[in-house]
Order: sequence, then C-alpha cells, then structure tokens
Amino acid sequence: MNHPAPPASRRAQRTSHSATARRLLGMPEPEAASSTRTAGRTALDRVGGPVGLAVAAAPTVAFVAVDATSGLAPALAAAGATAVAAGAVRVARREPTGAAVAGLVVAAVCAGSAALAGEARAFFLPTMLLPVVFVIAYAVTFALRRPLMGLMVNPLSGGPRDWQGHPALRRVYTVSSVVGLTLATANLVVRVVFYVADQPTTLGALQVGVPVLFAVHFAVTLVAARRAAPSPVPTTR
Repeated sequence: MNHPAPPASRRAQRTSHSATARRLLGMPEPEAASSTRTAGRTALDRVGGPVGLAVAAAPTVAFVAVDATSGLAPALAAAGATAVAAGAVRVARREPTGAAVAGLVVAAVCAGSAALAGEARAFFLPTMLLPVVFVIAYAVTFALRRPLMGLMVNPLSGGPRDWQGHPALRRVYTVSSVVGLTLATANLVVRVVFYVADQPTTLGALQVGVPVLFAVHFAVTLVAARRAAPSPVPTTR
C-alpha cells in the first residue's frame, strides 16, 4: 500500500519541477527576477517613475500637437501652460522643489529658443546639448580610467568603493559605459539629422522616448553590477 508523500517531500518535488521548468523555458530564478524588478523600479524612480516621465513629457507633447494643428504661437502658449501645470503636479506629489523649478526653466528656455528663431524645431535646440554633455563625460571618464557608469551606478548597487580593483565589476561598468557612449552619440547624431531636416514631430518623439531607453540601460547595468559585485567578507568576532 502506497502512502502519500509527506508535505516537505511534496514541496521539494514541486520546487524541483519548477526549477526544471524554468531551465527549459530559459526563465530567471526567483531571486534573479526579484533583483531585476528591484533594479527596474530603481531606474524608473531615477527618472521620476511613470508619473514623472509623463509630467516631464507633457510640455513637449503639448507643443508638438498644437504646433501641428495651430502653428507656433499657440504651441508656445500650450507648452507654457502645460509646464506650469506639470510644475504644480510635481509640487503636489511633494517632489523636490528643484525638480519643479528645473522643469519650468527647461520649458522656458526651449520656448524662448523657438520664439527667437521663429520656428518650431528650435524648441529642441537647447535639449540637444544634453547628449553632447554625456558624450564628453563618457570620453573624459574613459581617459581617467573611471567609466562613467561606474561612478553613477556603483553607489546605488551597493558595490565596493574600490570597484576599479575588481575585474568583473570594472568590466561591467566599462562595457556599460561603451554602450552608453554609443547611445549618447547615436542620440546626438539622430537629433542633428532630424533638426536639419526640420522634423519637430520626430524631435519631440525622441525627446519623450530617449529617457525611457536610458532608464532601461541604467536598470540593466544595475542588475549586472549587483551580480558581479564581490560577496562581503564575513566578519569574525
């Protein structure tokens, strides 16, 4: 007569079956999946979360939409009104006051650039400086043998302060910085191409979408850095 397996045995069997299924399907282990979700949330938080991304994109979306239907002057008014509303949302969400002020300043500078130039594409001219800054930052930190992604990600990943002395961790940050430099360079080149082609709608799409791409890059680097970080040495009493 067969007796049912004890509960502990059944749990072990289910765990074994689950592990086999994950291996066959190429799915990450639960711990790795949890690490990935945490890194994703951290990266998303760095750009303000879903609401923060929407708030940051709102003036650009309003400008492009109104310009396409009503012309430059109404588009500038729409961008200004939306920027003020976005600032109010940031204040209501109790974000740092600096974020709300920075959003208003960026919108004002972009709108001022378009107003002075008398053309919609100039709205995106000031923000084209950002990829230039990143390209320079990547190049300088490579020259100093301190990859930029290491300086940005390591404090958040909990890695050791002397991460330059850990080959696996340094490799992660170096590869990630090469990817970041490539993305920043491509971002700059594409923006210049569509600026010269006078395509404000495409420039607007880039301005809205690129932060999401860089957030994904940040999250992937954070996960890789946590996996490559050396395990802490246990202290003896």
